[in-house]
Amino acid sequence: MIGVQAWKFRDTLPPPSVLRHVVDIHCHPTDSEIPVQSMDNLPIIIGAMSTLQADQGLVRDLATAFPDKVVPSFGYHPWFTHWIALVPYESKEEHYRCIFKDADEHPEAFQKLLLHLPEPVTLQTVLEDVRQNLMAFSSAMLGEVGIDRASRVPYNYVSSPGDLTPFTIPLEHQLAILEAQLDLATELGRNVSMHSVKSQQATVELLDRMTERHGERWMKISIDIHSCGFSPQTWLYIEKHHPNVFFSLSTAINSRSPNHRALIAACSSRRILVESDCHKIDDSMQRTWDMVLIVAEVKGWPVESSWEEVVDESQQGVVRRLENNWREFVQGNHVQTRKLSKRAASG
Repeated sequence: MIGVQAWKFRDTLPPPSVLRHVVDIHCHPTDSEIPVQSMDNLPIIIGAMSTLQADQGLVRDLATAFPDKVVPSFGYHPWFTHWIALVPYESKEEHYRCIFKDADEHPEAFQKLLLHLPEPVTLQTVLEDVRQNLMAFSSAMLGEVGIDRASRVPYNYVSSPGDLTPFTIPLEHQLAILEAQLDLATELGRNVSMHSVKSQQATVELLDRMTERHGERWMKISIDIHSCGFSPQTWLYIEKHHPNVFFSLSTAINSRSPNHRALIAACSSRRILVESDCHKIDDSMQRTWDMVLIVAEVKGWPVESSWEEVVDESQQGVVRRLENNWREFVQGNHVQTRKLSKRAASG
């Protein structure tokens, strides 16, 4: 029945009739082996992210095999943007020295890192790859893309991701690659799953800039700030000025800080989405449901134990509310609330 309190579901899952309306908007299932049986039995919809050149095809294959359960996302994550060259380069070493301006301050670390770094790929090649994949799936999003001011580059991401160098990727380089991908998403009318860590002001400035650059075309797409760690104050500015921006939360990331509850409380009921951000498909359902319950608890929304009971809008349960938010996110075509310049308004 409708109206059951969230705590009663802590150790149980609702029936499939409810779960089939739950969307894990952001996860990384192709980072681990995916048992076919797990996908066959998965009762929810997942947004499967790609992050670097090697996994674009894996996400494509997963979405092809399970088109009713997988919303594919194609894009290049900020952690790997140093692998991308904005301009032609003479050599691999010359490219990475241009990225890591302090390479001469840490010569041994740089040479050790250089052994494990791939040959750079050009931004043009990246954009062509993303374009091709997005156009192959009518529901595909751009993701995971974004900016990260906290991440340090590991010596070998594959074998020892925790062994970190002293180097970080310059924000201006990350932004150049992110904005090029966002320009493409705007051109193709595709929604976006965006990473933002320790970059609140830079993200606000980016959203302002993209609104001015693309105008009404930008309003046609939706942006999800995934595992959002913004302060309520920053979010309320975004909510007021950027009607096409949503946020999603995960227990994997957001439960590390109590701030996410204040963020849920402050946020409009229509801008919240949920995710697992997990790397194993078998964890996706439970982790997403855990976040559904947190949203219900903070917002005071009832939790559906059945999908058949019909109630009026004021008594809608958390799953119905989040499903409505997902639909608005997918639909796009948002109404601009801030005054645009004449150039931006013309698109």
